[in-house]
Amino acid sequence: MATRLRLQRHGAKGAPFYKIVAADSRAKRDGRYIDQIGTYNPTSIPATIILDVDKAVKWLQTGAEPSSTVKAILSYKGAMYKKHLLRGVQLGVVKAEDVEAKFTEWLSKKEGKVLDHKEKAEAKKKAKIEAVVNTPAKVKEVEVVAEETPATEEEVTPVAEATENTEAAAETTETAE
Repeated sequence: MATRLRLQRHGAKGAPFYKIVAADSRAKRDGRYIDQIGTYNPTSIPATIILDVDKAVKWLQTGAEPSSTVKAILSYKGAMYKKHLLRGVQLGVVKAEDVEAKFTEWLSKKEGKVLDHKEKAEAKKKAKIEAVVNTPAKVKEVEVVAEETPATEEEVTPVAEATENTEAAAETTETAE
């Protein structure tokens, strides 16, 4: 039986939520699974990942193949690194006592990097908002110059022509009746 670590989709349309499971490779995507090792919620900001690292390492050591997304999640959470360290113990390269110390050191460094990244992103967002708020609106000042032209008696405005035409039309309709 080929075992795979993969995502099992749950949640509503447009709002996915995944369980990270160990399942038979022949089973349906959302079908029967052997063991649940975590959850993944990509809709939250930042994405929420809850993972039982020890279960994941156990399944990786027994030969379960992770899907590409699950492999990325396992690498992010350190399960692949812990598996690597435990393989070193089997080969005699690393001492068993050092595995947990190295893994916790790696986790603390990783957490520091994640926090730095979050702080930088928040600072960048705040700077962007401040730049938009503090930038004065650019308004062009336009001077309007009105020319005064003396009106002569000979010039007829379009409004005057229109009233003369309507008066003439009214006179012709009265005479026709």
